[in-house]
Amino acid sequence: MATTDNSIDGRTEHCDSCGTDTIHQVSVQLVTESTKKENSQFSREPYRVTECQQCGTRESQRMNNA
Repeated sequence: MATTDNSIDGRTEHCDSCGTDTIHQVSVQLVTESTKKENSQFSREPYRVTECQQCGTRESQRMNNA
């Protein structure tokens, strides 16, 4: 479970690589999923991206499963 901490540059989350709760940088990125050039602007989906500040492991999770 994610919790906030006193730092301004991350959130404390569990890291599977480290095996402990560490500070993660969290962002939301729009990813174009279509390989076709036409109408690609309609295939963008939001992804939650986390990066462990201790080991550098990055994970992304699609936020919209409609």
